[in-house]
Amino acid sequence: MGGSRSYSANPSDYKLLEEDLSFVDFSFACLKNVFFSRTNLQCAKFWHVDAVGSNFHNATLRECEFTGANLRGALLAGANLQSANLQDASLIDCSFCGADLHSAHLQSADLTDANLEGANLEGANLKGAKLSNANLKGANLQRAYLRHVNLRDTISI
Repeated sequence: MGGSRSYSANPSDYKLLEEDLSFVDFSFACLKNVFFSRTNLQCAKFWHVDAVGSNFHNATLRECEFTGANLRGALLAGANLQSANLQDASLIDCSFCGADLHSAHLQSADLTDANLEGANLEGANLKGAKLSNANLKGANLQRAYLRHVNLRDTISI
């Protein structure tokens, strides 16, 4: 495994389909509407990025850092987010249908109106996460840490 590569451009509306961008540092970049579908982004850094409306469908995002990122409306369906750090991220209206969030860190993340149908949240840390109107139908919440989480306004657990 190589060292971290840095990415300084703002590739809004770019298509990075099926690329290997593992370990790239995208921190603080503007990544609005970028198409990352099926891209290998394992261990990439997305600290405080603006990735509104980006497409990460079926992407490999294992152990990625999304702390403080704005992913509002992003498509993450089928993505592998195992052990990813999404603390304090804005995940409002995101689609995580069938995504693998096993052991993901989602403390204080805003998942308002997010679609987590069929997502694997086993062992995920959701402490203080906002799940208002989130769809959790068929989601696996075994061993998930749910302290300070209100599940009353969620859809079908």
